[in-house]
Amino acid sequence: MTINPDLQGRSYPAAEVYDVGREKIREFARAVKATHPAHFDVEAAKALGHRDLVAPPTFAIIIAQRADAQLIEDPESGIDFSRVVHADQRFTHHRPIIAGDRLVAELHVDGVRAMGGGAMITTRSEIFAVSDGGNSDGGSEVREPVTTTTSSILVRGEGQ
Repeated sequence: MTINPDLQGRSYPAAEVYDVGREKIREFARAVKATHPAHFDVEAAKALGHRDLVAPPTFAIIIAQRADAQLIEDPESGIDFSRVVHADQRFTHHRPIIAGDRLVAELHVDGVRAMGGGAMITTRSEIFAVSDGGNSDGGSEVREPVTTTTSSILVRGEGQ
């Protein structure tokens, strides 16, 4: 199956909320060998002006990949994940990710470019912290921008 060129411009809505926990931050920090005390010790994070533990900058990939899964699993995309090569990943942080955040990501397909028998697909995930804004009456949800990730994948064509 070939990549659907009509993917460009498509957006996928925010899926389920990802609750950022202290242990998730600590585990991720250990995995990526991030050693700053603010990733492990609440008091160290508070001394820097944060309300709780601070996630390493690349922690956002967890939420972004959950959004990317919507595209990969979309039967209309034509993407065979066994043929995907990750080409590029960039992060623009609007504020740190902090333990206690409730995050969602909207995925946008910004580019689809044919390359031989395959395609290069560029996506952007807009990650937001969500809250009820202090509305105990079930009022509208508040979304605070946290991180924008940009990713490029190469989907190899047959015989590549």
